[in-house]
Amino acid sequence: MEQRLSLVTLGVADLERSIAFYEGLGWSRAMRGADGVAFFQLGSMGLSLYPASDLAADAGVPEEPLTPFRAVALAHNVRRREEVDMAAEAMARLGGSIVKSPEEKFWGGYAAYVADPDGHLWEIAWNPAFPLGADGSLKIPD
Repeated sequence: MEQRLSLVTLGVADLERSIAFYEGLGWSRAMRGADGVAFFQLGSMGLSLYPASDLAADAGVPEEPLTPFRAVALAHNVRRREEVDMAAEAMARLGGSIVKSPEEKFWGGYAAYVADPDGHLWEIAWNPAFPLGADGSLKIPD
């Protein structure tokens, strides 16, 4: 199996609300004609939004209530420290909630945690040790 993550699917309670949140961040939807699901191209991978009940049925698992913490965090790294504050504030204005305000981190960076409208946790981070390429790709050092 190749070492790659292709697509992250987030189960959501209200698809239209979630689409509005991510489009409000300036993200462009792909495959707009797809019914009952939304896709966003994120560099070399994709993000999909899918109703949580449909995701559970597709996976063949019982639907569980969406809870605030699922032991998973998605990360969005930024190029400059001040972008952490700007992104966290934008997400909060669009219906997300700041879970942990931006702060200096023990590893030498600066980060915040923000939940999207369905409680999916995003770490917004500036990490000077993880450079971003011109295309936004992350390079984890050896």
